Amino acid sequence: MGRCSIQLVTGPAGSGKSTYCHTLQQHCASLGPRHRRRIHVINLDPAAESFRYEASLDIRELISVDDVMDELRLGPNGSLVYCMEYLLENMDWLQEHLEEFDEEEYLMVDCPGQIELYTHIPVMNKIIDQLRMWGYGEKMVSVFVVDATFVTDASKFISGSLLALSAMISMQLPHVNILSKCDLVEEASMERVLEMESAVQLWDVLGNHSRRQRGTETSRDNAPSGVVGERREEKWNRLTESICTLLDDFNMVGFVPLNINDEDNIAHVLATVDHAIQYGEDLEVRGADYDDDVGEIAE
Repeated sequence: MGRCSIQLVTGPAGSGKSTYCHTLQQHCASLGPRHRRRIHVINLDPAAESFRYEASLDIRELISVDDVMDELRLGPNGSLVYCMEYLLENMDWLQEHLEEFDEEEYLMVDCPGQIELYTHIPVMNKIIDQLRMWGYGEKMVSVFVVDATFVTDASKFISGSLLALSAMISMQLPHVNILSKCDLVEEASMERVLEMESAVQLWDVLGNHSRRQRGTETSRDNAPSGVVGERREEKWNRLTESICTLLDDFNMVGFVPLNINDEDNIAHVLATVDHAIQYGEDLEVRGADYDDDVGEIAE
C-alpha cells in the first residue's frame, strides 16, 4: 500500500496555520471533478481551542493540554511539552490512523506553534523521524507560516526569515514559506518588501536610516548620552547587516504570499507546495473528457 502525501504546517502561534489549512481544504473541495481532491486535516496541537476546518484526526482525543493542567497541575508550556512527549510514547495511535489513508489521499498536519518544540526540545524531529521509518520520507513537505503584518517592519521581517530558516534546518524536509494574512496588509507595502533583491537592501531601505537619524537628533540634544546611544546603534546595525548578509549568501529563504480571498492565489500556493514533493506525478490521470462543470463523462 502506497503512502499519502503530508504537509506539516508549522509556524509561530497566531500566524494563521489553522486558517491556512481550512482555506486549502475548502479550495480543493470547490474544484471541478477533474482537479478536485479531498484534503484531510490532522490537528496535532493539544492546546488548540477551536478551528474551522473539518478534522479527520485530533490529538485531543488522545491527550489535551487542559486535561494535563487539571490533573498534573502543570503550566501551559509544561503541559504542552508533556502532551507531545506522551504522543511520542504512543505513536502507534498515530500510525493506526495514518494507515487508513491511501496514496491518493492528501493530509495536512496542523502542528503546535511553540518554537521550543522545534529547537530546544526535539519533539517534532522525533515525530518526523518516525514518519520516515513508516515510509513517508519522500511524501512529506514542511510548510512554515509567517504573519504578513511583519512585512511592514524590516526588523520583524528579518526575524521571521531567521525563524523560517531555523525551521527548515531543524526539520530537514522540502520546505515552503507562506506569508499569511496578506488580505490584511496594504498590497503596495507587501510588494515593496517582497520585490527587494536582498535582505541587506531591505534593511538599508526600510530599517536603517530612521534609526541613524534619531541617533543624530539625540546627540544634538544631549551629547554624552547621545554618543553612547549612537555607538550602540552602530553596533546593532552592524549585527543586523551581518545577519542580512548571512541570509543573502545562502539565498535559502523566500516567501509565497497567501490571500485567502483570491482563489487564483490559493491555487498558486497549493501548486508551489505540490511541486516541492512532486505530488500528482504518479497518480492516475483523469481524462480530458471528464466534465468539470457537471461531474459526468461527456457524451
